[in-house]
Amino acid sequence: MDHDGHGMPADLPPFTLARGLEFTGEPFFLTGCLLALVLYAVAVVRLRRRGDGWPVGRTVAWALGVLTVALAMCTGLNEYGMVLFSVHMVQHMIISMLSPILLLLGAPVTLALRALPAAGRGRKGPRELLTALLHSRWMRVVTHPAFTIPLFIASLYALYFTPLFDFLMGSQPGHLAMMVHFLLVGLVFFWPIMGVDPGPHRPGYVMRMLELFSGMPFHAFFGIALMMASEPMIATYADPPASLQVSALSDQTAAGGIAWAFSEIPSVLVLIALVFQWHKSEERQARRQDRAADRDGDRELQAYNAYLASLEARQQR
Repeated sequence: MDHDGHGMPADLPPFTLARGLEFTGEPFFLTGCLLALVLYAVAVVRLRRRGDGWPVGRTVAWALGVLTVALAMCTGLNEYGMVLFSVHMVQHMIISMLSPILLLLGAPVTLALRALPAAGRGRKGPRELLTALLHSRWMRVVTHPAFTIPLFIASLYALYFTPLFDFLMGSQPGHLAMMVHFLLVGLVFFWPIMGVDPGPHRPGYVMRMLELFSGMPFHAFFGIALMMASEPMIATYADPPASLQVSALSDQTAAGGIAWAFSEIPSVLVLIALVFQWHKSEERQARRQDRAADRDGDRELQAYNAYLASLEARQQR
């Protein structure tokens, strides 16, 4: 296939779902996806050989998360995303909003802490370094809502509405760096909200929901801005190949609609996960209270009954 001077396809046949799912992809992302699957599987096997269990649901979530990254970056979607704004926006939404949620549901940090061996007294191995990173000042900063929410918003407006986007899209390394950025921003934004893995910031469930919905309206506004524009706003996609039979403005309108609609899907997924976690937390708290009552002979209830008895005796007198 011929390419232009920037390494982008000069011409492409009309996009179809089957053609978009054909493997072409970025070797960097393909290697990373395979490595992520192998390392996770090795850690799970290590736990099971040791006699420890690991939830199947977490393994499935991790595998689906890696699969969505591969779908966005290691198939024909990546090639069409270089010339069609709408396809690029599908890539962006998947890799920044869907993939991070699934990957975080896989609890990779928890798995690593349980699977990595301790280095021993006075020494530092991978497990100790990971623990130190989780408790570091740097990690407290990058996972704080005052950092994650502005970063999440700026990744849209400061990138697409400035010349930076066209500069990055001018080369394959720039495009690769942009997609890695999208994935990292999604992970950093959703990590404190999901609350599956340990981290320096663990607000209550209500605050997590507020953090979640604080960033979503900006996605909607971004999509509406693209849909309402009367001319192409992104120079990279101002002249799509004639073989694709699509105008730049209609392609941009479709991209805006995707950005607007897609922001709702991750919100619902995370909200369901938070409600489920909240329910499980309440159940665990109730079980702890029951066990404490069993251990102390339900002294709290006895004290309350004694208090009622004293009130009744006082009334009788």
